[in-house]
Amino acid sequence: MEKSVAASAGQFEAMGRGMVLLGAFVSFVLSVSLWFTGHHDQGIFVGLWVPSILALGGLAARGSR
Repeated sequence: MEKSVAASAGQFEAMGRGMVLLGAFVSFVLSVSLWFTGHHDQGIFVGLWVPSILALGGLAARGSR
């Protein structure tokens, strides 16, 4: 029973990490596409989300340990 709880917690943590990385990647792609379509200010704004998303994910991972 304890093994299954530990395994599901590990899977939950891995899924959370994956979601954070996916969010950062989508933000980066959106930022680059905005920049190259002439929306420079919006591209910079969305580009600032990438380190914010990664920092939030790091904080959440640190808090769960």
